[in-house]
Amino acid sequence: MEIYRVGGAVRDRLLGEPAGDDDYVVVGATPQDMLDRGFRAVGADFPVFLHPGTGEEYALARTERKTARGYHGFEFHAAPDVTLEQDLARRDLSINAIAEDTNGKVIDPHGGVADLEARVLRHVSPAFAEDPVRVLRTARFAARFHRLGFAVADETMALMRDMKDAGEIDALVPERVWQETAKALTTGSPQVFIEVLRECGALAVVFPEVDVLFGVPQPPRWHPEIDTGRHVLMVLRQAARLSDDTRVRFAALTHDLGKGTTPRSEWPKHIGHEQRTVKLLRTMCERLRVPNDHRELAEIVARDHGRCHRAMEMRANTIINLLEACDAFRRPERFELFLLACEADARGRLGMEQRDYPQAELLRRALQLAAAVKVADLDTEGLSGPAIGARLHQARVAAIRRTR
Repeated sequence: MEIYRVGGAVRDRLLGEPAGDDDYVVVGATPQDMLDRGFRAVGADFPVFLHPGTGEEYALARTERKTARGYHGFEFHAAPDVTLEQDLARRDLSINAIAEDTNGKVIDPHGGVADLEARVLRHVSPAFAEDPVRVLRTARFAARFHRLGFAVADETMALMRDMKDAGEIDALVPERVWQETAKALTTGSPQVFIEVLRECGALAVVFPEVDVLFGVPQPPRWHPEIDTGRHVLMVLRQAARLSDDTRVRFAALTHDLGKGTTPRSEWPKHIGHEQRTVKLLRTMCERLRVPNDHRELAEIVARDHGRCHRAMEMRANTIINLLEACDAFRRPERFELFLLACEADARGRLGMEQRDYPQAELLRRALQLAAAVKVADLDTEGLSGPAIGARLHQARVAAIRRTR
């Protein structure tokens, strides 16, 4: 029985990146051999075991055969005669098909080390085309390693286009689309994830609401970059600079979806796009089963980012109305995320990337002042229910007005 460290841990060590969990491949063993050594079986589709001491994953070397479309359409074969080279050959990218033995010797049958040095994301074999999730993973790795100069190999991009044309992308299940998207949103360059998906044509399948934004013009006065799709990518990039929170980044990605449904006769204006965005966003989130906390923030950003931009011109009453609409008094932490997403939108425009956003500080201060007003401090004698709420609203308006 031979044991090899494989995949991401080896790749990241060679790159000098912080490594995640170690994964191992076991060659020359049967499931019973593993159980006899105290390992615990956890794999549902193929033999994977947890080490009795460390809890790390050990998988038996295996091959796979395509039996149907989609992520689950595979038949796996794990046996003592399956070699390490055969196991590595079924992996997606060459940089993920590198192994290391117990002495630290690198086994690299598919040129992964050379591709690491060349900063190339290249598929291991034509079998890449059998699994549509690999398109999402490739786009995610492009986003993760963009800062290191990685790019998708031309032949791999061509293969991903062929997969899209063959309808293989249509077989992606919503859970995997969101899972890979959520991981991409944690990277340093999440906009690259969208760019790669669009380049191979997959964006139109997995995020059609985003794909249609490209080619839709906006007023040059407010958007020197003109193209809505380009603007969204710029906003997503700014969101990644401002916050590590994936909720902020998802809100940045989806804040202008409604502009894709504006009639051409109304271009470049997009009157009422906020309400259309919320409707499209709800449909998207339901389809992809996006977590509620991501959907909720994205909705208030879609609905109210325009009002946030106009905060410097607002009267005290209008500011309180905005704070109440965003539920800022009960959920100040989420309101802070809202402000970050709005700042990303303001800065995600050509030539405005370094602009100040005083609206955010004004609204932070307004929330602080208004939240300090308590019902217990007000004269509410004879009042009940909505009347008390109205009195509190008026007192909050007065608190802001006194400072302006």
